[in-house]
Amino acid sequence: MSANVTVRGSDDVTASEPAAAVEASEAVAGGVLGPVGRDRTVAVVGTGTMGQGIAQVALVAGHPVRLYDSAPGRAEEAVAALTARLDRLVEKGRLDATAREAAVGRLYAAQDLGELADAALVVEAIVELLPVKQQLFADLEKVVGDDTVLATNTSSLSVTAIAGGLRLPGRFVGLHFFNPAPLLPLVEVVSGFATEPDVATRAYETVKGWGKTPVRCADTPGFIVNRVARPFYAEALRVFEEGAADPATIDAALRECGGFKMGPFELTDLIGQDVNEAVTRSVWESFHQDPKFTPSLAQRRLVESGRLGRKTGQGWFSYAEGAERPEPHTAAPAPAPERIVVRGDLGPAEPLVGLFEAAGIAVRRKKGDGGYIKLPCGGELSLADGESSFEYHKEEILYFDLALDYAAASRIVLSAREGVDPEVLAEAVGLFQALGKKVSVIGDVPGMIVARTVAMLADVAADAVDRGVATAEDVDTAMRLGVNYPAGPLEWAGKVGYRRTCGLLSELHSRYANGRYAPGIGLMRRGYAEEAGDSR
Repeated sequence: MSANVTVRGSDDVTASEPAAAVEASEAVAGGVLGPVGRDRTVAVVGTGTMGQGIAQVALVAGHPVRLYDSAPGRAEEAVAALTARLDRLVEKGRLDATAREAAVGRLYAAQDLGELADAALVVEAIVELLPVKQQLFADLEKVVGDDTVLATNTSSLSVTAIAGGLRLPGRFVGLHFFNPAPLLPLVEVVSGFATEPDVATRAYETVKGWGKTPVRCADTPGFIVNRVARPFYAEALRVFEEGAADPATIDAALRECGGFKMGPFELTDLIGQDVNEAVTRSVWESFHQDPKFTPSLAQRRLVESGRLGRKTGQGWFSYAEGAERPEPHTAAPAPAPERIVVRGDLGPAEPLVGLFEAAGIAVRRKKGDGGYIKLPCGGELSLADGESSFEYHKEEILYFDLALDYAAASRIVLSAREGVDPEVLAEAVGLFQALGKKVSVIGDVPGMIVARTVAMLADVAADAVDRGVATAEDVDTAMRLGVNYPAGPLEWAGKVGYRRTCGLLSELHSRYANGRYAPGIGLMRRGYAEEAGDSR
């Protein structure tokens, strides 16, 4: 199961036929097969949520679609369910009645695999068990033609391993759709070790013709999205385990400051704690227990207790009838200082200067290294850099977190050591409240919440690119579309600055010397190139 979700129903999809699908053909261009033509049959094996969603996408694009399920009666039930979905699309004005009738006429429930013999593309969406998938494709290979493209929708198994026993493994490819398939645009086109380039291209062009946004990736654990997304959950859990903030406050920081659609605690409750933890553990084990992917003990305990999220009524939050969601910590109103001094360049937080001035706060600029904000009572505010306040016990140093967009952010997060001067803390809180922001004060945790999350996402993303998993563009596209990130990790790190991002991780590594935060060579290389003025 994909670790990606939406709260909208799978019927909420525009059923227009993209031009690429209308013009899809079997034409050979430059020796590479084009997309599977609309007149060719697409078969889907497995009629669960993903199977039905993939079938709907192919059907609306104009293909004859055959559904097969090994459980008696399931294919017929899926045909009825898809017909009902098309009816709802007509009711919503997203599909006209004539197109609906034509689509229903192209939909067919197959009784056995032999009825899939003429399919040009077979997509499997069955249980995530390697031996079961291997047996299915071995059986399919005896039925379909040698030119049929065979595809798996697996999100966690090796595409190479599934195809390992096939007579023609070169025509096998991964097509990882995201749930719900009719709505979410991303499809990871995964090339196994033996996948022929022309086959991957044909699969890519086919799903592109269906109106999807495909990205190419190599067959590695987690592919792109489930690999790169791990720090989004892991860093939030780490901050929680250190006692720096509660789940509601961490979620609010990533939503209202970081710009993410959902926080990691509410998202894992929606996905299912068991599912999310299993994906994390699978990636960690596949990478030989790399500390960057270490699972959370707190999440393990949650799973062991049976608190799996919404589906059990209790996860990080309660979903019992009438249960109130915990509110994030929000500081009480405090007076804003009349004036501040900004020393040096605040880097990605530089837009705050204009916001302070617009709020009527007098700002005096001073040259100097290491940008920070000097408060009237003597305290200093710095953008999270991987250090912590307790290290400056003779000075009143506070940190504020990274924001995607300081003007748009509705919440600012501060961290302070225990025993910080109350006057300093009040001035810092009041300063950001003067901008109309809510303010959360968390414990003194290095790197805070958004800053360390973005840095780790960028580090894992850069490593994936440099290891040939996917291009930087495809990684950023996958994370925006697959898990709805507000920006691609490498795009975001580029705006923050690769050197600054590496510096934050280096500071974290010096404080947590287990290898988890050691910046990878890929991120370091980009940092040095940035410093040298190399725009590549």
